[in-house]
Amino acid sequence: MKTLKYIAFGAALLLPMMSCDSFLDEAPQGVADSDNLNTADNIEKMVISAYSMLGNDNYQEGVNAYWPYGDLRSGDAYKGGAGTGDMGDFHMFETFVYLRDDNGYLDKKWYSQYIAIARANDALGRIQMISEDVYPKKKIREAEMRFLRANFYFDLKILFKQMPWIDENDKTDDYITISNVEYTDKELWDMIIAEFRFAMENLPDKNDDLARANKGMAQAYLAKALLYAAYEQDEKHNVVNIDKTKLQEVVTLCQGLSGKYSLASDFANNFLCETENGPESIFAVQFSVNDGTLRGRLDWGAMLNYPMNPEYGCCGFHSPSQNMVNAFQTDENGLPLFDTYNNHDLQTADDLLATNIDPRLNHTVAIPGAPYKYNPEFIFETSWTRDPNTYGSFMSMKETVLPDCPCFAFASPFMSSSKNRDIIRYDDVMLWQAEALIELGRQAEALPLINALRERAANSTAKLVDVQGDPTGKFNIATYQPGKNCPEWTQDFARKALRWERRLEMSQEGSTFFDLVRWGIAAETVNKYFEVERTRRTYMGEAKFTKNKDEYFPIPKNQINFSKKLYKQNYGW
Repeated sequence: MKTLKYIAFGAALLLPMMSCDSFLDEAPQGVADSDNLNTADNIEKMVISAYSMLGNDNYQEGVNAYWPYGDLRSGDAYKGGAGTGDMGDFHMFETFVYLRDDNGYLDKKWYSQYIAIARANDALGRIQMISEDVYPKKKIREAEMRFLRANFYFDLKILFKQMPWIDENDKTDDYITISNVEYTDKELWDMIIAEFRFAMENLPDKNDDLARANKGMAQAYLAKALLYAAYEQDEKHNVVNIDKTKLQEVVTLCQGLSGKYSLASDFANNFLCETENGPESIFAVQFSVNDGTLRGRLDWGAMLNYPMNPEYGCCGFHSPSQNMVNAFQTDENGLPLFDTYNNHDLQTADDLLATNIDPRLNHTVAIPGAPYKYNPEFIFETSWTRDPNTYGSFMSMKETVLPDCPCFAFASPFMSSSKNRDIIRYDDVMLWQAEALIELGRQAEALPLINALRERAANSTAKLVDVQGDPTGKFNIATYQPGKNCPEWTQDFARKALRWERRLEMSQEGSTFFDLVRWGIAAETVNKYFEVERTRRTYMGEAKFTKNKDEYFPIPKNQINFSKKLYKQNYGW
């Protein structure tokens, strides 16, 4: 539950140019004269308005949660819902074949990102007009807004690759003259990196409010941006070079976060309302149920992802794939079944007790016959899924909460909660550091980082019990011990282990597709997934990832038309 010490994301909108056609937006009560906004108090409100865009999303207006973009397109999850036509745009994301540049959802996502950028730009422009004597927080607020702007540009970058860069110095009338290819792929990354670097250098270690950007957030996001930028791509989206200098800085930045942040003692603590904002959380969107507005500031990015049982009622989206569930299987030594994991399907709670598994499976996926969200008396059933014949009987649990949680609320016909949505956690930082070290040929230094995550997973079984207190799975996970339970820790084997660890640790959090594109292996990985999945899911009969095209979404047709053809379409589209 959030208190007034948190930023009120639901602050009233000041500028008419910032309004959205969303049920989340209330009708404006009046319009302020632009010159009257240039006061410290009003700029503070505009800063809060920019922050609000982190949570101003819903399933129809370009959701900020990554699951539709990163899970559905990677093989980690099925769309779910009431058949392939329910949220049909997401079906196109998942299967690729019928996705076109006139996809309405992509246009909304693009638009909502630029609304967010516009709010940051407007606040930045007015911050420049006021003196530090009048506004002592001037430099800090500037850094906050550049951090937020970089966050929204980062999302555009990994989704669309090429986008127009608009900042506070560009006049509204000039927007139409700014092309999405004015800057190269590398130059756009450099600009995002510069934003995060400025934020890191000018933000305090601890800011006024929990939700405000601070130095640690900026440092972590800078490391993330550098990691992505290090994998240089050509026009056709092929990875053609890895910049070792950037990777070295990633290592340094991640090392600098050690001690400021740490792993939670139990993996479960990252996905419970009562333990949010813990030692592992670096950058999270803060929500609330009691901010005084009609519906509260709930996490609308998860509103479709609850089961269909009476305690919830809707809507059965975001169903982990059979491939994803199978990937949590381990061998007798407690290590992943890298090559044979998909030969045996885990489908019920009995399977979990009969097969060696990584305990992170039971934190992540709701499986028939097993407790839902750590409540041994609340047993998940196949009937809780909406269309098991099409999408199977699994559901994602990380983003949901129990119906008796004070953080849970109905917003008929939907529901959600005030549980945080983590954007960056320390486990992610550890994985970035390990990845950079491996690509630098320093894989021995990456081993303890990967093993620390596996050791934490092994110690995260206290909540995974039935009503008798017995384990709900045959949990068997071990650290990598080269020469004992695994081969020599070569760069190739370390890379395989790292990539597997990322998939399990971050499962259902929307990162896998972007990892695959960063590594340059999206086409081969997704098409191999389709080969098997089309035997399980008939709707995947025509599913196909087209290399040198599907690594990125197309630039929305509406936006190209708006620019009078100034915007150029992505390669392959």
